[in-house]
Amino acid sequence: MSSSKTWKRAALLTPGEMTEADRRTIAAGVPGIVLMERAGQAVARAAANLGPDGGKILLLCGPGNNGGDGFIAARCLSARGFQVDVRLLKPASALKGDALTAFQRMGLPDAPTHRGESITDDMSRAISSADVVVDALFGAGLDRPLSGAVADLIEAVNHAGKPVVAVDLPSGVNGADGAARGTAVAARETVTFFRPKPGHLLYPGRALCGKLTVADIGIRDEVLDGIRPGTFANTPDLWQDAFPVPSALDHKYTKGHAVVFGGAPSATGAARLAAVAALRAGAGLVTLASAPDALMVNACHLTAVMLKKLAGPEAITRFLEDKRLNAVLIGPGYGVGEGTRHSVLEILKTDRATVLDADALTSFSDAPEVLFHAIGQHSRPVVLTPHEGEFVRLFPDLEGGKLQRARAASARSGAVVVLKGPDTVIAAPDGRAAINRNAPPWLATAGTGDVLAGIAAGLLAQSVKGFEAGCQAVWLHGAAGSEAGPGLISEDLPAALKVPLRHLMEPATRER
Repeated sequence: MSSSKTWKRAALLTPGEMTEADRRTIAAGVPGIVLMERAGQAVARAAANLGPDGGKILLLCGPGNNGGDGFIAARCLSARGFQVDVRLLKPASALKGDALTAFQRMGLPDAPTHRGESITDDMSRAISSADVVVDALFGAGLDRPLSGAVADLIEAVNHAGKPVVAVDLPSGVNGADGAARGTAVAARETVTFFRPKPGHLLYPGRALCGKLTVADIGIRDEVLDGIRPGTFANTPDLWQDAFPVPSALDHKYTKGHAVVFGGAPSATGAARLAAVAALRAGAGLVTLASAPDALMVNACHLTAVMLKKLAGPEAITRFLEDKRLNAVLIGPGYGVGEGTRHSVLEILKTDRATVLDADALTSFSDAPEVLFHAIGQHSRPVVLTPHEGEFVRLFPDLEGGKLQRARAASARSGAVVVLKGPDTVIAAPDGRAAINRNAPPWLATAGTGDVLAGIAAGLLAQSVKGFEAGCQAVWLHGAAGSEAGPGLISEDLPAALKVPLRHLMEPATRER
């Protein structure tokens, strides 16, 4: 993690940690109703921007603080000239604390309560006539499926197709893991407070949130010092200080030498993609090592990447006696089977920083404990980069949300686990985890995972630590995908790395 305070900007808070941030702020002298006022005002601004001037805004309010934010928003919207229709999930007599104070301050006619087992004609008319709906029913801590009348209400809102502003999180979405257990509100915009939660970044929660707005309600960053969150958004704020920026005195031998092991002549492309990506990521030298019969195929396609012919796992051991070869990648296009397992185990014995991807993972499907034991004997960073299918083969018993499973897998294996997908999670054995959010959908094409593995190997060659290398590689991969744009193929990505690399390095080089 970054040694500076920038990590605080990347922090994600679980619902329990956000409650603690509120508690510490209130204990420091900021009344809870003041925080609620600021939250409600932020919700009102979002709702006003979605609706026409003087339009009708329907606010659906629950009995807790989420509903209290809705009451504040209703008062502010009414003062701005909007037609406000407030509906309570439970009678006003059930309100207490700051939510009750907010209701009393609202100063609007008594709001009707939604009751019964079905949507009434009155509620149907309220939804259909609204220009905007504010979902202030439940907060981020909801951990049970919604059912009965509440589920019917949410289905009616979704079916109406009105723009929805969700307070904190769309009702039905879990703030800790992004799960939607049963029905959930599909929002146009979600307004949360102080810091996002994991559920804002993990699917399906991310899709249900729509545009995410994080409002400043007066909670100071210093509260994070006591909370010490372990989950982060994967942004440069988290790892910028650890990014390998070359100095004027660096040369190719000081920037590390990565080795990518390639497979048979008919499957050489994946390893070449990875090797070029490792070079683009900053490794001073990269060697693609393959069987002798694949050498000429690779030579026809590569220029700056060096080539080495190796025959069998025993040759790998002899090759890696050269201590200058400090980072290794094996798996892309290498082949699945006993030979691959033997090669991986020989590599791990040499104690190099290692990335295991694709076939190197699948080859241990029937004996993952053998791999984990070998990693446990290894003192250098090991990074595993599975997609969901490969993950399930190695960790078939792990259940729960993506964040929970990635953390458990990292703790079990002793490796940094990069669980890939549109919301890639990077987890470290010490419990830290980061959720990525910059990957464009056009990265879903053959070979892009090989490029990601190569970037990670190139960063490890430059002595970046395992968790930071995983986070940096995933972010750079997403940024390069955005730079390449729609229609990209995996060959486009290494060259597209130049733009995000320049943006990362410019601040550091300006300071020198």
